[in-house]
Amino acid sequence: MPSAADIIRDSINEFSRLQNWMLSVKSKNDMETYNSMHDRYIELKVTLSSLGVNLTELDKIKE
Repeated sequence: MPSAADIIRDSINEFSRLQNWMLSVKSKNDMETYNSMHDRYIELKVTLSSLGVNLTELDKIKE
């Protein structure tokens, strides 16, 4: 079973990668793809917040 630290690390990595992809597709005006990624973005924000991670510096989307 993964430790809390492993879950936090993996979620932060996924959150960061996802945001970079979201910003890339948004700049190409591919809103359909962007919107499909947005659900996972919200899930990761909720997960990280519930684990006590401060998203102030990590959140590039800032919605």
